[in-house]
Amino acid sequence: MRNLIAVAFVEPVVEGLEFPRDDWPLHITLVKFDVVEPLMDAGAAPIADDTAAPGSDDSLAETIVDRMADPVAAALGCRLTVGGEAGFGRAGSIPVNLIEPSEELQSLHDALVRIVQQLPGRISTPAYTLAGYRPHVSHHGDKRLRAGDTVTLDRIALVDMAPGGGHSTRRILKLWSGSRAEAK
Repeated sequence: MRNLIAVAFVEPVVEGLEFPRDDWPLHITLVKFDVVEPLMDAGAAPIADDTAAPGSDDSLAETIVDRMADPVAAALGCRLTVGGEAGFGRAGSIPVNLIEPSEELQSLHDALVRIVQQLPGRISTPAYTLAGYRPHVSHHGDKRLRAGDTVTLDRIALVDMAPGGGHSTRRILKLWSGSRAEAK
């Protein structure tokens, strides 16, 4: 299984960035999923390489990126409003800021979920998808958003949760950035 996640970063990042698993840039999770390797395209050879280094051939990620490109492009530039604080996780121990309901963000999430459901694999947190989706940004030490802040979906990414098979870091495999007009 290959562990991947689609997110919208709310602070600057670059494609290929690798960061420690406990030091994520602030982000909104869009969908977290595992995909079975090798991924088979209809009538094609297997597509797989979970050990690919940045810049090398990673056909699996390229296939997923291609499938996600249109809904991501449609969402780029969408502005979101940060809502109040809440506690997620066990006993509400993870402080977060909720994101106010947004038709564009929900549409992006729904489209990405549909794409992932067509892959051989599974969504890691099915109870928190579709009608159960609660977009939020977890606090990270002193880094946090404030209620009333506005953020723009201008850094949407596909992230490898275990690059090279190791779980201590995360790597941005693809970063879509800019606005809808720039994405076309």
